[in-house]
Amino acid sequence: MYLDKYRFIAVLEYGDKGTIGIYFPDLPGCVSAGETTEKAIESAKDALLLHLYGMEEDKEEIPEPSELKDIQLEKNELPMLIEVYMKPFREKMHKHFVKKTLSIPGWVNAIAEEQGVNFSAVLLDGLKKQCHIQD
Repeated sequence: MYLDKYRFIAVLEYGDKGTIGIYFPDLPGCVSAGETTEKAIESAKDALLLHLYGMEEDKEEIPEPSELKDIQLEKNELPMLIEVYMKPFREKMHKHFVKKTLSIPGWVNAIAEEQGVNFSAVLLDGLKKQCHIQD
């Protein structure tokens, strides 16, 4: 079961050239960056949302967050607790539309255009019927 709210520790790495790198010790591969601390925090939230959403979609187990006291830091690093709310993000992602390219006979296209057919609506209705999806 996945949660609607998660809190994970992000580590902000302050580099020599002004860019702030971000990583989550508990979530390998969840990384981001920002030019300012404020932008880095925003990027961390976005990265965390996308990473956790991907884990949920892949049906991966989401680990328990580490305690702040257990995080080992380097001299140029700062820990920060990042909290995200998954429910609105999940809803947004499920409403996300994907562009598809397909081919139909030219004569069918001509008649459908003449009749003002909404191709996307017809395809969506057909796919829902084919996949037994009810609204």
